[in-house]
Amino acid sequence: MFEPKKKQSRLSAALSMFEVIFHMTAHSIRSTHTNAFAALALNMLQVIIMVAVFYVMLTLIGLRGAALRGDFLLYIMSGVFIFITNVKAMGAVAGSSGPSDPMMQHAPMNTFVAMVSAALGSLYIQILSIIVVLTIYHIAFTPIEVHQPVQAFLMVALAWFNGLSIGLIFLALKPWFPQFTGIAQTVYTRANMFASGKMFVANSAPFYLVAMISWNPLFHIVDQTRGFVFINYNPHYTNWMYPLIFSVVFTLLGLMAENYSRKHVSASWAARQ
Repeated sequence: MFEPKKKQSRLSAALSMFEVIFHMTAHSIRSTHTNAFAALALNMLQVIIMVAVFYVMLTLIGLRGAALRGDFLLYIMSGVFIFITNVKAMGAVAGSSGPSDPMMQHAPMNTFVAMVSAALGSLYIQILSIIVVLTIYHIAFTPIEVHQPVQAFLMVALAWFNGLSIGLIFLALKPWFPQFTGIAQTVYTRANMFASGKMFVANSAPFYLVAMISWNPLFHIVDQTRGFVFINYNPHYTNWMYPLIFSVVFTLLGLMAENYSRKHVSASWAARQ
């Protein structure tokens, strides 16, 4: 029953934490479905449906000609991929296990592991979905060519990092304002359907519209992604440094706020959620 506590070195403690993160990441991937392939298929289906909806909508309202010169479907996918990666990362981190969760009673588990594993699980699913969808489109429909693939991938990672930082804020607020946090997450997701700029390009948009949504880091990421994907588009009104700095600042604020909430949360608060 009683076992002596073994003193671990920093390296062994780090390796032990990485092992726990690995298993929790696998658990988070399987949380939507017991079969990992089915979870990937469901996410791919969601991406394909959103791409199809925007394709039909932009075609019907006559905005297809206002898009970039190049593959129109790739133009839509570049915006949808960034949007979904950001929103899924935010939802995964915000919905990860909190300090009052029963899982936290197990010694190796803590809220940091829960946050990291949820974020990594989301990133894993989104990257696989993007690769599979682009591969199918490239083989079955038309060959695609990405101007700067490495930089475009880094924008996907930046969208994930930005979603992680926003999710940390919601996670820290959830024990105090559970209902408000749920509403705020929904509002954030719905607002970014338009404010992310995935339906238009900043260079051709009216100046008042650019000024109205230029505060949104996701708008900058989407526009910069299209600059890396298409050789004939050079973003003039956006940059990638702003969302990077924004994400770093909000990550630090989120970690500090989550630490404060973790120290003051009560187990009885779980009944309010």
